[in-house]
Amino acid sequence: MEILKVSAKSSPNGVAGAIAGLVKENGKVEVQAIGAGAVNQTVKAVTIARGFMVQSGMDIVCSPSFTEVTIDGAEKTGIRFTVEPKTLV
Repeated sequence: MEILKVSAKSSPNGVAGAIAGLVKENGKVEVQAIGAGAVNQTVKAVTIARGFMVQSGMDIVCSPSFTEVTIDGAEKTGIRFTVEPKTLV
C-alpha cells in the first residue's frame, strides 16, 4: 500500500485530491505526518477529502496511530492516518 507523506508545507487541497483518488483506486490509503504542522495539514486534507468523497456518494473514516520512522539516522515518532471508505446509510 502506498504511504502519502505530508509535511507542514504540503497543500491540504493537493493532499486531499491524492487521498480521494487513492481511496477510490485502492480501497484505502495511509498518510504519514511527523510534527505538529504536518499533522495539522493532514487533518485539513482528510476533512477536505471527505467533502470530495461525500459529493460522489462515498464517505471515509480515518484511524490515527503512532509510527516510528528513521530520518537521517534518528528515530522519530510520527502519526499514521489510515483512511478507508465508509458505507453511507
